[in-house]
Amino acid sequence: MTATQTAAQPNTQTMHLSYARSTKATREAAQTTLALATAAQSGKDVGLSGRVTDVALFRDALATLIEIQESDLRYRGKDRAAYLAYLMKQGKKASGAIWEAQRAFLEASFRGESTLRGLDPVLTVDPDQWSLEVLSKDESATARLSFDNAGLQSRTAAHGSTFVELDKNAIGAVSGIPAYLPLTLDATPRASSTTAPRTSQYDVPHSWLRGFLQVQSAATLTAQTQTSSSTAVCELLPIDLYNLLLQLRLRKAKASPRALRFELVPGERPRVVIEPWELVIEGHGAVFQGAVPRVVRLFGRTRLALLHRLLPHMQHARFYLLGAGLPSFCAVSMPGASLTVALSSWTESSFAGAAAFDALVPSSDIDATVARVQAALSQSGPQSLPALMTSLKLSSTDARAAAQRLCLRGQAVFDVACQLLRPRTLFKEPVAHDTVAYGNARERHAHTLLSQKGAVAVTKVHDRGHDGMEIHGTVKDVAADRSYAPRFAFDVEGKVKDAWCTCPHYRRSGLREGPCEHMLALRVAYGRQRAKDEAMRDTPEGRAVVRAETRTLLRRDATGRQTVVRVSLDDTIVRVEFGQALLPPRHQRIWFDTDREARDAYFQRLDALMAQGFLDADRALG
Repeated sequence: MTATQTAAQPNTQTMHLSYARSTKATREAAQTTLALATAAQSGKDVGLSGRVTDVALFRDALATLIEIQESDLRYRGKDRAAYLAYLMKQGKKASGAIWEAQRAFLEASFRGESTLRGLDPVLTVDPDQWSLEVLSKDESATARLSFDNAGLQSRTAAHGSTFVELDKNAIGAVSGIPAYLPLTLDATPRASSTTAPRTSQYDVPHSWLRGFLQVQSAATLTAQTQTSSSTAVCELLPIDLYNLLLQLRLRKAKASPRALRFELVPGERPRVVIEPWELVIEGHGAVFQGAVPRVVRLFGRTRLALLHRLLPHMQHARFYLLGAGLPSFCAVSMPGASLTVALSSWTESSFAGAAAFDALVPSSDIDATVARVQAALSQSGPQSLPALMTSLKLSSTDARAAAQRLCLRGQAVFDVACQLLRPRTLFKEPVAHDTVAYGNARERHAHTLLSQKGAVAVTKVHDRGHDGMEIHGTVKDVAADRSYAPRFAFDVEGKVKDAWCTCPHYRRSGLREGPCEHMLALRVAYGRQRAKDEAMRDTPEGRAVVRAETRTLLRRDATGRQTVVRVSLDDTIVRVEFGQALLPPRHQRIWFDTDREARDAYFQRLDALMAQGFLDADRALG
């Protein structure tokens, strides 16, 4: 049989994969052979084989990839009543055995929770490299491991993409590969003399495909073009990552925020602050090359602990920080190899799906551009976005939109480490747009409301300080001939912690069935308005409408001491608070005759502070 895809129950896709053997490592007296089971393809067998040049690096990198695939950071608690009933049935009392009973109960509950799972790892063999792609079990992190051709001696390859059988049972086999023996890699669909061919059939949820392909679409935002300035890029050395992982291992955060705050000043080395303890890790990598100071938060930091195996092989780790609601990418560079991990905090966050990727769904009128880009990749192979813009005479917006559409279809993948768009066919037929664009009918309805002029409006934004934000709005639903008043509150990590609406869906089921379309529409509208307002603040027209605002700026000296300046504009008054962190601030109040004079003085002071290396904490992305 061949690897095929057939129609399945709604919101799933059935996969039929034929494997001629199993993945295993065979150790002999003189060498070790690692056989990776690849799915047979009709008409062409994709795979490669050769002798690995750096066995230790290959072993540790592959084991790290499997651990990322098997990682699951979702909360696994269950109903207390069911657990107590289980204890009574087992005759257990409140003794030392209670914890063993709890563990057995939870394992049994989750073992039968669902038969659905994601795709097997994707193996892609290109003329210049080969790679493996995985998505974590909680669908909040992806990883792409690639090796250059120099990593295999006597390399033989058949180019293309296929699937590989690589699960948690393979961690032991891979981790046990000795570094002192030669290693032969055999990733071909050839049959084994001792194992009969078998067919693997399973259902892949559309939510898995959506997360996998949308994160790859987000990777295109890391591409550096002349008009691209929204992505902050910084570099950490192995010692920096070691210090970071050590502090995270020694401490456990019990309160929000649980983020890594990157403080980036042009011409200075990056600085990472571990929240909520405000521990400062001074970077030793290359200086930040951005034009303006940046403060960016990275969530999903727990996943970074899985990179500990790679510390002895790492040359540097480059972080691509996209901003609020979007994943961050960590590209680990090693001799002849790279591992790119996409990190996010979207586990069990139904609000994030509609809001985070709102900017990643390209318009429907770019099909001609997509066809041109796809033809260029087929003829010339992997290319950077600037090269595509030059050869096809495309704008930055059109080139990026076409790349995103190809990634969403499963017909290309963006190599963050090399900054190249690579052709990669995931299925025989492109993934349907409806499969990856919206998670459900409510998300589709929310974007329909957003497309109607004046239907969604943000009426109130209440800043709760350390407690987060509360957003109020109105939504005019023409189909229902009604107006609704949704609102939601999210914490400093950007996670929605409370929501409310006047619509029948919320009154009937609350949030048990997820947010209603009006909450989702308000969430996306607020994100769009925030991005627009921040962009307008850098223009004379945008500054002219500001009458009341407060910004907090900070700067650290060589000893790590932090100076905080808080500047406020209130009509004709400018207030300034400044001083060392954790100490009583000094105050200054300045009156002006007109609001224009006050506004000019307010922005002049902000610009002067930014020129002195202060970071605008209120513009922290993430």
